[in-house]
Amino acid sequence: MADRSSTSISSLIMVPALITLGITILRLVGEMRHWSTLLFNSTAGGGAALIGIAWLPLIFGPYFALKFAAAGERPSSAGKAIGFAVLGIVLLLGGSIVAFGPQITFPGRFPVGLLLMAAGAAVPLSAWPALGKTLLAYAYSARIPVAIVMFFAMRGSWGTHYDALPPNYTGPMDFWGKYFLIGLVPQLVFWVAYMVVLGSLCGGIAAAIKGRGKSAVPAA
Repeated sequence: MADRSSTSISSLIMVPALITLGITILRLVGEMRHWSTLLFNSTAGGGAALIGIAWLPLIFGPYFALKFAAAGERPSSAGKAIGFAVLGIVLLLGGSIVAFGPQITFPGRFPVGLLLMAAGAAVPLSAWPALGKTLLAYAYSARIPVAIVMFFAMRGSWGTHYDALPPNYTGPMDFWGKYFLIGLVPQLVFWVAYMVVLGSLCGGIAAAIKGRGKSAVPAA
């Protein structure tokens, strides 16, 4: 059973993962060659550039959800799936404020913030495990390559958003300290949780709309 589930998830995320990797590479090339800043912004955080992977859960969340729904692997309640995704978003935002917000100061705030972010990603899994596990696998397939790109960009000072320091940065200035704080941890914790909760929310909404469409057919 576990082997079949693993194979199913791997097959399901393969094409989305390759598309995501292609966009990551395209963005890196665009920033290094100084193409349009509207599409490829090299400032810290990416400046909401149109070419990027942050918006892909809006597409792949519903894509995965509808695949599972068609296979009969629906959540017990679409409303519960949506509600748990919203709770996950709240935990994610709270965790990011605790971990990175300058206004929060108490001993151990960084690990506490990370735990809250991880909890945010875990919550949607309990409402729709099939979708949650798939989004988690997809999120890591998307974010591990970005963490690798950031490693080399920061080592080589490439002048992209992958190696740009956040405004008013006050963290460690040695390479490993910077990479851990603004590269590795955000990519493998915050952004993974972000992709899971956003994908779960959009997937739950898609499942609810699909379910209403099906129930409307007999009623008609």
